[in-house]
Amino acid sequence: MRVRGTALGWAGTVSALALTLAAAPAEAQQTPAFPLPYDAERGVFSFASQIERSLPAVVRVTTLSRSTGPTTGTATPREISGGSGVIIDAAAGIVVTNQHVIASGNTFRVDLTDGRSFDATLLGADDATDVAVLRIEAPRLSQVDIVDSDTIRIGDLVFAVGHPLGLDQTLTMGVVSGLGRSGMGDAIEDYIQTDAAVNSGNSGGPLLDSAGRLIGINTAILSGSVGGGNDGVAFAVPSRILLAVVSQLREHGEVRRGRIGVTLGSLTPERARELGTPIVRGAVVEDVAPGSPAERAGLRRNDVIIRIQGRVVEGQGGVTSTVGIAEPGSQLNLVYLRGAEQLETSLVVEQPQAAPVTTTGSEGRAYGAGFRDLRSTDRAPEGVTAGVLITYVEPGSVAAQAGLTAGDVVVRVNTTDIATADDLVKELTDNPAGVQIIVARGEERIPITLRP
Repeated sequence: MRVRGTALGWAGTVSALALTLAAAPAEAQQTPAFPLPYDAERGVFSFASQIERSLPAVVRVTTLSRSTGPTTGTATPREISGGSGVIIDAAAGIVVTNQHVIASGNTFRVDLTDGRSFDATLLGADDATDVAVLRIEAPRLSQVDIVDSDTIRIGDLVFAVGHPLGLDQTLTMGVVSGLGRSGMGDAIEDYIQTDAAVNSGNSGGPLLDSAGRLIGINTAILSGSVGGGNDGVAFAVPSRILLAVVSQLREHGEVRRGRIGVTLGSLTPERARELGTPIVRGAVVEDVAPGSPAERAGLRRNDVIIRIQGRVVEGQGGVTSTVGIAEPGSQLNLVYLRGAEQLETSLVVEQPQAAPVTTTGSEGRAYGAGFRDLRSTDRAPEGVTAGVLITYVEPGSVAAQAGLTAGDVVVRVNTTDIATADDLVKELTDNPAGVQIIVARGEERIPITLRP
């Protein structure tokens, strides 16, 4: 479970339901106006009948690496990481989990609740959404029912299922605490937030609604505890994004993304006052690339996108997530504000292209990313005194798909150390077929390959 940085009480639930039953007439108790999670035979409140049919579809995923032994020369599997997963297509043996669960491994094992264990084949993984697809060949599999995550509401009861902290399959309960969450550090974010207890090992396991249907897969937590314990703030990739990514991974082995040519930010109350916008939620257009679909659709800097494909936009994550799962050629419908005026437009997502390197003074742009000289006033990564700061990354661009993020500092291109924007421009211009850059991000030094 990736860590970034209170479950609903049974007593309160039972008390409230008991009072409802006690206050109702005898006839109403026999035929309540809404279904209650009450097992009359046992005399207990329970969601077991709704949830237990989904539990056989929840699996343990183990990631291994085969390394050669020093004396035997044989390949010995070594466990790297573990997590959870869920079967969404029993006939084809399709298991969905998180990309970070299977990262760095070359061998994968899936363990079922009935004790069976199978080697799995990786069909594809997508770092931008943290989704991976495995396939197993096994008879008599169960699969989970799936519901559109756009139908859920804050306050809905939910259940997280997985294999946390080395335990066997575990169920926890909570509510939907928030929708459209972003800012976790991933390229594409539009998370469901829940207070259901989620810990290390829950990654890739399903988040179920009270009918036992999948609404997302658990992917990250926010925690103030040392080691990343549960603090009641967990995030799940919604089924809307999950299904779109899985479909492409099954068909292509990768996610084919396009671009619309905008740089976005999230609307804040302060920015809304500056723009004269009557709402405080939406995605602000910070820049529009010349000749892009966004420019052709009439978007301008400071426009505020409030709906995309009929969905309300809470922040920039709502737009980038929709663009991020749209294949090139897809049409997107937008509603936006220009000041207090509401306008509508549509645009077609286009194939990302590596734009030529352009520079203005000490600033530049290439591969859909903006950059400039690192300044003494910038908060540089640890140990970095010179380099080139990435100031923004356009959603859907080559740079975004390669994993570059705003705030990265380029310190090397191929074998050449980079101290200024001029150094970077020269290396990019001299290597039009692509480069490998090394960026400083926190304490890490991360290799990223950029190709047109």
